[in-house]
Amino acid sequence: MLNQNFIDMCGQKSVIRELFAYGSERARDIGYENVFDYSLGNPSVPTPESFTKEMIRLLQTENPVTLHGYSPSLGIDSVREAVAVSLNDRFDMNYQKEDIFMVSGAAGAIAHCARAVTVLGDEILTFAPFFPEYMPYITATGAVLKVVPADTSSFQINFDAFINMLNDKVMAVLINTPNNPSGIVYSTETIDKLAMILKEKEEEFGHPIYIISDEPYREIVFQGVDSPFVAAHYHNTLTCYSFSKSISLPGERIGYIAVNPACEDAALLVDMFGQISRGIGHNCPPSIIQLAVVKSLYETADLSVYETNKNILYTELTKMGFDIVEPGGTFYMFPKALEDNAIDFANKAKKLDLLLVPSDTFGVPGHFRISYCIPTEKVERSIPVFQKLVDLYA
Repeated sequence: MLNQNFIDMCGQKSVIRELFAYGSERARDIGYENVFDYSLGNPSVPTPESFTKEMIRLLQTENPVTLHGYSPSLGIDSVREAVAVSLNDRFDMNYQKEDIFMVSGAAGAIAHCARAVTVLGDEILTFAPFFPEYMPYITATGAVLKVVPADTSSFQINFDAFINMLNDKVMAVLINTPNNPSGIVYSTETIDKLAMILKEKEEEFGHPIYIISDEPYREIVFQGVDSPFVAAHYHNTLTCYSFSKSISLPGERIGYIAVNPACEDAALLVDMFGQISRGIGHNCPPSIIQLAVVKSLYETADLSVYETNKNILYTELTKMGFDIVEPGGTFYMFPKALEDNAIDFANKAKKLDLLLVPSDTFGVPGHFRISYCIPTEKVERSIPVFQKLVDLYA
């Protein structure tokens, strides 16, 4: 018998992916330059030259059996060691090779962490607005994902609602900073308050509460914005990282989990991730990609275009009357729609070949997401189209 859960998911496909597919088809009909597609968070800048050169060097000089063979279940030792050293250098931490698990991107990292720290019926809390794929990532583990309502004035954590939702079934809190879809970066004050509350609740409930920190946008932080390294503020932190955004490698599906050495059961968790991989058929991200990213651990792609695009959009759209909490990072912003029904608003934009993602699946009604990882000249040419959209509500 076919699995009904996945049959049901066929009718709940990603709004983002479907809008991106529509945009691609529309571009074939009327030309890419005429479709202003702000749907998918697909990096628009090339990888650093160091990564490309290292890939070429590996292919030309290293043993093909090594490059294309299985890696150890926990990742290649030299890569794990290099990741640990880079984190220590950058964030004054104390990671060792044994604290690092190589994984197929941040999505795979989150799925591993959720399985490691929950059993059937346990709860994980996350904060709106949130990446909608969190729902299948978590529910497939047997845990229950519950969403803390948003503080739409700042998109920092709504602590009153959060405290009311904490109970002894909560085993983890899933956070995403810098945040998709809002572009907001949780401040040091926010992270410290979160850590204080969780420490108190750990004592009250008599079990650890882990922070699963989803950090693929960690390097995309704009000038002057406070962006703390979460694990430095809370011992029981599992850091989920992907190289997809920092060095523009989304298609290579490579990242890691870093288990804070001060975390409860730290020595056991990484070994557990290896066994979880056996259970979900994940084993071993590509060896050659693991080896190549080592050369880029202290680098990023040229991410400056994202701040340029943010400044243009934030300035021009606020002039038009859009209510926007200014992003502190990523390549997203999350304005309030010009009507309560975000889907109707996005459909009006779609008729102008302006593709915006309605906010319903992000857990916040009445907003829309702009993914501005597109060429700056196209951002500039989209401004009159936004004005046409505004004029429809005049």
